[in-house]
Amino acid sequence: MAVPPYQEKTETPVGRVRALLPVRADFVAMTRNPRRDLLAGLTVAIVALPLALGFGVSSGLGAEAGLATAVVAGALAAVFGGSNLQVSGPTGAMTVVLVPIVAEHGPGGVLTVGLMAGALLIGLALLRAGRSMRYVPAPVVEGFTFGIAGVIALQQVPNALGVAVPEGDKVLVVAWRAVQEFAAHPDMTALSITVGVAGVMLLGARWFPTVPFSVVAVVLATVAVQVFGLGAEPIGALPAGLPAPSLGFLEVSALGSLVAPAVAVAALAALESLLSATVADGMTVGQKHDPDRELFGQGIANLAAPLFGGVPATAAIARTAVNVRTGASSRLAALTHAAVLAVIVFAAAPLVSRIPLAALAGVLLATAVRMVEVGALRAVAGEARMDRVDLREGEGTGAEPPGAHSEEEHALLAEHIVAYRIDGPLFFAGAHRFLLTLSEVADVRVVILRMSRVTTVDASGALMLKDAVHQLNRRGIAVLASGVRPGQRRALESVGALELLRREGREYATTPEAIEGARDRLREAGVLAPGRGPAGAGASVAGASVAGASVTAAAAEEAAR
Repeated sequence: MAVPPYQEKTETPVGRVRALLPVRADFVAMTRNPRRDLLAGLTVAIVALPLALGFGVSSGLGAEAGLATAVVAGALAAVFGGSNLQVSGPTGAMTVVLVPIVAEHGPGGVLTVGLMAGALLIGLALLRAGRSMRYVPAPVVEGFTFGIAGVIALQQVPNALGVAVPEGDKVLVVAWRAVQEFAAHPDMTALSITVGVAGVMLLGARWFPTVPFSVVAVVLATVAVQVFGLGAEPIGALPAGLPAPSLGFLEVSALGSLVAPAVAVAALAALESLLSATVADGMTVGQKHDPDRELFGQGIANLAAPLFGGVPATAAIARTAVNVRTGASSRLAALTHAAVLAVIVFAAAPLVSRIPLAALAGVLLATAVRMVEVGALRAVAGEARMDRVDLREGEGTGAEPPGAHSEEEHALLAEHIVAYRIDGPLFFAGAHRFLLTLSEVADVRVVILRMSRVTTVDASGALMLKDAVHQLNRRGIAVLASGVRPGQRRALESVGALELLRREGREYATTPEAIEGARDRLREAGVLAPGRGPAGAGASVAGASVAGASVTAAAAEEAAR
């Protein structure tokens, strides 16, 4: 008896593999808005360049390793991954894990760990483990992020002070030795560059969020060093192109000692990528990532990147936020980002090699500062004072009807409005960081939190929501809420989150009403011209109408929330 297609897709080994491979729809989507995707990819590449260089240096393998990772892993994860919006490459969290491996085993150890981690990720995808990652507690995510930020900052101390990196495999000891060496022979050149770059990035993002200040700061620092002949150490010569794939330095004898690091790298890639994909989905209506395909794509990327001299990679929330903000709607944007970086590798290596290491230290220090959200940590610390509120299975989880709403979504962004949907168990650990990051890379005036599909509200989630609303309000961004369900109110009211949202009537029953309320506020503030944004436009954005699909009234009402 023939196996039905749906059963083959979910039950047989062949079907499981096929479900993880790219489909025709992925490539068709690239042809819908190619101009906008190309522009988004170019913008992301500009933002990603200094980060790729900096994380490559921090990993211990050099700036060229960061660029190779951004190109190879960025392209493969875009093709094979489970998200249309995700941008992958080297990240600070991953470099922290790799530093001790490089110190003990050299580049061969990184290659081995990358291959092992890639195989583990593919295995997790075949076992359909992607959906289980959503239940990782918020305290784990926040504690991990805080620790990573601290290690990244300590790693930058030698380059920020302009001293040679002292020997040692413990980052705190290395940083202290660098401080001692600087105290013995102080030179303020490198420190001034680092502080200047970090300051420009942190302050500039608040004043002009659409300007890529990381690139601006690095360019200014490089020009200053060249023009005034400052004694700041540059990155050094970069190869003009990617190295050929190589297994020549694979460490077979060290496999036993590298199992634990490989498991750590695989777990990190899975957690960070799925977290980023989940919160990126909240920025759209028609987009929904496949968690198992995302694990598979990250596995392929991590198998390949080390072969070209790169390091293991994962998705990056900041780069994904820029991708979303600039209107990306398909994988073409992430592919363009990788292609632009590849052109830089081949055509502009001599220019890139002149960038001072101190400037990259400033970029990463600013990145570490942005990673730490005091309010989120305070929320986690206060979680024990409340009980978790669970909604009934299926409550608030109405599926969004399929359809392409990219035009409407992009129109909302152009009106300085973000409609953010939170799905499933309350992922405020990721949503909190994503919303605050987005407000630093986009000119956002109003954020609408779509709450109808939240299935779990715990203390840390409620407190993180309150903190995100408070911080966005301090930045001059109004926060509205739609579709708050009765089961969510007790947790949100107990921490005062609803009180913030109710001020000036900022809580709405449905998303279309919230969108119209946002437009009214922007018209009153003079941001939108009178009459812009018809009242009915919000329904299309919220997914209440879908061309070519029959949608029940209940589903349409659910989608509108």
